[in-house]
Amino acid sequence: MFHTATSPERAVRSGTDSPAHGPTAPPRDTSKGEQPAAPAAKRRDPFFDNAKYLAIVLVAMGHSWEPLTGGSRAAEALYMVVYSFHMPAFILISGYFSRGFQARPDQLRRLVTGVVVPYVVFEVAYSLFKRYADDSPGHPLSLLDPWYLTWFLVALFVWRMTTPLWRSIRWPLGVSVVIALLAAVSPDIGDDLDLQRVLQFLPFFVAGLLLKPEHFQMVRRREVRVLALPVFAAALVVAYWAAPRMSSTWFYHRDSAQEMGTTWWAGILMTLTLFCCSAVLTACFLSWVPRRQTWFTALGAGTLYGYLLHGFLIKGAGFWGWYDHAWLHTPLGQVAVTLLAAVAVTLLCTPPVQRVFRFAMEPRMEWAFRRDAAELARDRNRSGGGRRPAEDRTEAAAR
Repeated sequence: MFHTATSPERAVRSGTDSPAHGPTAPPRDTSKGEQPAAPAAKRRDPFFDNAKYLAIVLVAMGHSWEPLTGGSRAAEALYMVVYSFHMPAFILISGYFSRGFQARPDQLRRLVTGVVVPYVVFEVAYSLFKRYADDSPGHPLSLLDPWYLTWFLVALFVWRMTTPLWRSIRWPLGVSVVIALLAAVSPDIGDDLDLQRVLQFLPFFVAGLLLKPEHFQMVRRREVRVLALPVFAAALVVAYWAAPRMSSTWFYHRDSAQEMGTTWWAGILMTLTLFCCSAVLTACFLSWVPRRQTWFTALGAGTLYGYLLHGFLIKGAGFWGWYDHAWLHTPLGQVAVTLLAAVAVTLLCTPPVQRVFRFAMEPRMEWAFRRDAAELARDRNRSGGGRRPAEDRTEAAAR
């Protein structure tokens, strides 16, 4: 969830000025009187767009499996494996592209328009959808109690705003893990702003802040890809064994250990174990993400659209009894549901859908913000007191 300041995914990418790691044009030889060329714009690395698209497809598939896991041990095992790494991978990439966030005025504006406004719009939309589609007139309409998917926007806002702090302390990852463990054994945190999830998923965001391009190169090596296969196979075997013995609620990180009926020390051990499993499986997942341009690479820029919109389809299917058909609970039906979820979220990431919902996902809202002195000075320097060149006028309009 990362392109330019006006891309559909600026909610996740607004923290960095040059996130992509692509080739640039070589410097020109100036020894023969040639003028140095202007630096070429850095290109997006298709690896990250591919990773975001594949992660959001797994998110949608995991949500579509939830009503099917009750009567199938295999489905429950697959559900556990996917849930152990799909959101950690998404959050890790979000942290990686937040490394340059310094709370500058332009970054804060993008944070408001790309995170806060979509949160308000979709929290209200989901609450009204729950009330009327599920015939639940008592469902509260509250911006303090995120429902279903909107918790991620709250978390992203909190994580992004604290980025300068994590970039300045000595042991950021260790501190974030301690905070997550304390949250996991603190039932008094409550449900406001879904802070349990915000705090328990925090280490993955902080880990993303600490990563460098060479770390992603390491997991993309051939030997890592080969090793990932037996690791995933072992994870499926363990999950199949654990399915009747363990609640998948642990993977949501939304409740404390005491709320799930266990002791605080068991909660700490369980949370640490899940963190380690998530980290390993996230690395295995990233090792198999294609590095080249693919047919779905461009869809990586629309993953926040797919994330927020597919929830209406998943919840609507439950409200309207679509999962009550017995055939859907057969192996063939489960495969059909999986494919349908993948196709639906793919369509929701496409440019036509982005254009329709851009008013809610990335409103421009120039009217709501004052321009800071630095921006005004840059505009004056570019204009030179006169009419701007065409390219400068285009750039100014884009902002």
